[in-house]
Amino acid sequence: MTKPSASSPPHQAPKPSAVVPVRFEGGRLFVIDQTRLPALVAEVELKSIDDAAKAISRMTVRGAPLIGVVAAFALALHAKKSANLHFAEFEKAFARGAKTLLKTRPTAVNLAWAIGRMEHTFDDQMLSGPSRVAEALLKEAALIHREDIEMGRRMSELGAALLPRGAHVITVCNTGALATGGWGTALGVIRSAHLAGRLDMCYVCETRPRLQGARLTMWELAQENIPATLITDNAAAYLMSRRRIDAVLTGADRITRRGDVANKIGTYMLAVAAAHHNVPLFVVAPSSSIDERIDLGKDIVIEERDGDEVRRIGRAFITDRASRVWNPAFDVTPAELVSAVITEKGVRWLGRGKPKKAAEK
Repeated sequence: MTKPSASSPPHQAPKPSAVVPVRFEGGRLFVIDQTRLPALVAEVELKSIDDAAKAISRMTVRGAPLIGVVAAFALALHAKKSANLHFAEFEKAFARGAKTLLKTRPTAVNLAWAIGRMEHTFDDQMLSGPSRVAEALLKEAALIHREDIEMGRRMSELGAALLPRGAHVITVCNTGALATGGWGTALGVIRSAHLAGRLDMCYVCETRPRLQGARLTMWELAQENIPATLITDNAAAYLMSRRRIDAVLTGADRITRRGDVANKIGTYMLAVAAAHHNVPLFVVAPSSSIDERIDLGKDIVIEERDGDEVRRIGRAFITDRASRVWNPAFDVTPAELVSAVITEKGVRWLGRGKPKKAAEK
């Protein structure tokens, strides 16, 4: 890939063609199986609500914005297949499908947000009959998908503008096209900074226990020749002490009204280290990740996953099979440790505020 000049504006960045995490074509729903990356890029078809629920629970698809998009398409597909039912049964089938999907992953608010939009569309169109409702639901799912990509573009512009030229950044987990409808949040900022000539290096935390940073983020960055260095999770603080780091960039699965952030486990540890070393922490997420019903992070339900995710790497056990394990999938970073939350609506400066040295524009 030819590197653009430093004057290239981020908003001219093309949509990446190599990473298409979700497709709805010919009445069929396909997703990339992220559990098989980077060894194999393979799509799987989700033919039912149960297929979609299993794909989300097993992290075949993951990333807060993406699971919302997939859930919306799954509900639209479910409604289309149920459209021959009498309306009362059609309504019950739709409600059961929404409930099944809601149970899959409790921490990411985007899932509930997307399902809520689909439920609103259902209620708004219900007098038109099952077939028309199904058509309206498919249009709404496609709209949610398009909006997610456009929000990612806007966030990327805003975030890249906060970075100095020649920036060195750290990120955790995967927040790129694979975690969204096809653009990205924190990794979208990194992509835009690279295309604008503002990025020298992206350090990627491996993100135990499922290694989304090592498996997914490093793969995405390689697709676009973005300079990247993989580090172990426990090397991040030492890295900040030894080398110039200009920003920590993360996504979010849920943000409270006051700005507490639930994100992939390890984010809080990064935030503490960043505060100690005076490195700004930028959280990049769509406004749909903000839960106005919750003020404090302690009220966010944190998903805890199977202990075998920690006991094993792949199929190989790395500890005694009977070892006791605590495996929270997320942690909560208080607003006091966050420099800013970047959404498609703008930059909201929080506890640590604007860096004293403004980024070179």
